[in-house]
Amino acid sequence: MSKDAVIVIDMLNDFADPKGALYCPNGRTIIPNIQDLLKFSHERGIQVVFIQEAHRKNDKDFLVRPVHAVKGTWGSDFIDELRPEEDKGDYIIQKRRHSSFAYTDLDLFLREEGIDTVVLTGTWTNVCVRSTGSDALYHTYKVVCISDCVASKTEEMHQAGLVDISLFGKVMTLAEYKASKN
Repeated sequence: MSKDAVIVIDMLNDFADPKGALYCPNGRTIIPNIQDLLKFSHERGIQVVFIQEAHRKNDKDFLVRPVHAVKGTWGSDFIDELRPEEDKGDYIIQKRRHSSFAYTDLDLFLREEGIDTVVLTGTWTNVCVRSTGSDALYHTYKVVCISDCVASKTEEMHQAGLVDISLFGKVMTLAEYKASKN
């Protein structure tokens, strides 16, 4: 039996709020599904990890993308609807690049917890979610992507991300994932 960790990627103000610098309108539509998944996970003792993009001022990432999610700003903060619940064991990882594994302690944390499967949720299916998934594979984790818990700016971007992820992981709906755990 696998030991999963649900990874909630970049559900932050700059991505999931209409005033955000890199607002992803479709990101609003997945909030109820992620809330449902988190409730399900907490009830079953499935580890939840929140990923928080937190750039430094003048980060080199801003050479190719607009300034966004600067550490300590409103843009880098979690949206009100999806905040980590540390009293329930949720863990927070801050990152500065697309992949949640790049230069973070995500791999160390997952190994310490005996996790073998990452369950991907969050924003920009074709960028940060896909990057995290491919790096998870490189780190020898099984990859599951919940298709109705991830979103991109357009449906085409979202579908392209899911196609890429399906090459190295399992893509399933929230209902399918929950049924697989019962």
